[in-house]
Amino acid sequence: MAGESIIIDLSFAVSATQQEVWDVLTDFDGMADFVSNLKESKVVSVFEDKFTIFQSGTATYGPIRYPFESTREVRLLPYHKILTHLISGNMRKLEGTTYLIHDGGQTRVIHHTEAIPKVWIPAAVGKIFIEHEMREQFNEMRNEIIRRKRTVLEERAERNTVNDAQ
Repeated sequence: MAGESIIIDLSFAVSATQQEVWDVLTDFDGMADFVSNLKESKVVSVFEDKFTIFQSGTATYGPIRYPFESTREVRLLPYHKILTHLISGNMRKLEGTTYLIHDGGQTRVIHHTEAIPKVWIPAAVGKIFIEHEMREQFNEMRNEIIRRKRTVLEERAERNTVNDAQ
């Protein structure tokens, strides 16, 4: 924590290529289908390597429910880095950087966020709440990466079985 800023750092590794991970982390139009706290996620505009993304949903931690929405500028540096910058929403500041690093037969995802809520909440509560939501979102994205990879492998095995039978 730095002043009123809430700093969140998290990382995970997944047995997938950087492109497989990238495809899920940048699936903005489909993200509400696999991130449970999102009600809506869509690309509003695209200009070169910059996307404007709108997302809304409800964050929940125990008895606390917090509806949220944000419009963010997302800059993509394919398959290595994703930069996000809040344009509008119910945070005063939300800046994030996500790195994808090839690590043996897997990809390590390292994420850093700095957030300042618009409404005052006790610092410790805010950090716990935001960190919980981010961890949940990234866990669900990790699960989607694994699900998509499994589907591709099953389809490939099925094609090979059909080809071998011919």
